[in-house]
Amino acid sequence: MTLRLAFDVYGTLVDPLSMADLLEQDAGDAAAGVAALWREKQVEFAFRKGLMRAYEDFGVCTRQALRFAMASYRLSLSGEREDELMASYLSLPAFDDALPTLKALKGIYPMFAFSNGSYPALEKVLGHNQLLPLFDGLVSVDDVKSFKPDPAVYAYARRATGAWDEPLCLVSSNAWDVIGARAAGLQAVWVQRDNRRVFEDWNIQPSAVIGGLGELPDALKTLLNQGS
Repeated sequence: MTLRLAFDVYGTLVDPLSMADLLEQDAGDAAAGVAALWREKQVEFAFRKGLMRAYEDFGVCTRQALRFAMASYRLSLSGEREDELMASYLSLPAFDDALPTLKALKGIYPMFAFSNGSYPALEKVLGHNQLLPLFDGLVSVDDVKSFKPDPAVYAYARRATGAWDEPLCLVSSNAWDVIGARAAGLQAVWVQRDNRRVFEDWNIQPSAVIGGLGELPDALKTLLNQGS
């Protein structure tokens, strides 16, 4: 059997919190807080829209979350500046370990980017970081009109990656994503980039926990040996 890999993008391969640097001119010392709240609300809004069956492009969630974060700090943006920040979101920088890890795994495992983001957004941000050519395909929730962690999204990922009854392993730094994948029957590696972060106690465990993507090749070998 072939193990296929599905990489989450935002927070796993590219860093949304890097927007704090650009927000300094708008939020000053509050930039890091605004960036963190922006990311938190982006994910929350997607959850809520999925539950409400009120799907909108992830970019809509991102823009609405930016407005909420700024308003929460009693700050505002011009329409032009808001558009600039949204455009910059399509060029988020990759984590330092993303490119070398994907290069190391290329040709060993079929690899797919699997994201709440739309195809144009994924092509832009992955292309910006030279990651796009390393993937065998992209999988967007836009095809399902829902968001992770909807079980339908993970079921679709099986079909879209060609996994079907073969193993599909999510790689994600988002604990909620890992829990969703495991609940849907996928394997899932949690990338615990910050050792102060804890995994929610839902009686659902990751298949493996790594401190960074550089540890992924060895973790995958261990998973395969355990399954043999």
